[in-house]
Amino acid sequence: MNPPDIVNATVTFSNVTVVLDRNLILDRVTAVIPRGGCTAVVGPNGAGKTTLLLAMLGYVPHRGEIGFPGRRGAPRFGYVPQRLDFDRELPLTAGEFIRLGESRSPLWLRAGKGERARIERTLSLVNLEYCRDRRIGDLSGGELQRLLLAAALERKPEVLLLDEAVSATDPVNRNELIRLLERFRREMGFAQVMISHDLATVLALADHLICLDRKVLAAGTPEALDASGDLAAFFPGISLAEPKARSESA
Repeated sequence: MNPPDIVNATVTFSNVTVVLDRNLILDRVTAVIPRGGCTAVVGPNGAGKTTLLLAMLGYVPHRGEIGFPGRRGAPRFGYVPQRLDFDRELPLTAGEFIRLGESRSPLWLRAGKGERARIERTLSLVNLEYCRDRRIGDLSGGELQRLLLAAALERKPEVLLLDEAVSATDPVNRNELIRLLERFRREMGFAQVMISHDLATVLALADHLICLDRKVLAAGTPEALDASGDLAAFFPGISLAEPKARSESA
């Protein structure tokens, strides 16, 4: 495996090791997240993919170094989880959920004109204006994922992290999320890091792959990993051209 190129990196990992409850989760991970691109972290269940994102966010302790070249501190992160665990009877609307992110006033106070405009603007990013007054417990899975994406985008992230946030949705919403993510990455210029088990989603979005199973087994462009055979090791039985054709025709 070639050494990682840190010149154009937004995030670098150098010998990052995570041990939780005496279990080795990540083992001397060395990798980069290229600036402005989309990196997919792929690997089997239990490979440490989510732990890598949480270490980047500073939520789990680690040995080794996670660096942010050209910066004194960490970049602004946006994070979209695979699912939001909450009481579905919670009387919280989509608009109120967005308001929670930046509001300095309690929810029981009526939103002012400026706040209402911000909420409308944020929901319109992901075509959810019609959900403003609907309870989040009444949203479909795809609508809820778009709401979480809207909340993450409102932070104006420099790095957007998605933990199975796209491929966990139905095909219609998955294609809509893919379209939105491609558009926002071009317009906002953030680096995108996604975990996914779905090859069609990976190839529709990613220009850089990190193949992880506690340690980095391979990294590079999808084309380079396909040529080396590393891609087939993680997605057996599927050729590179086939899922591309499926994602383009979907």
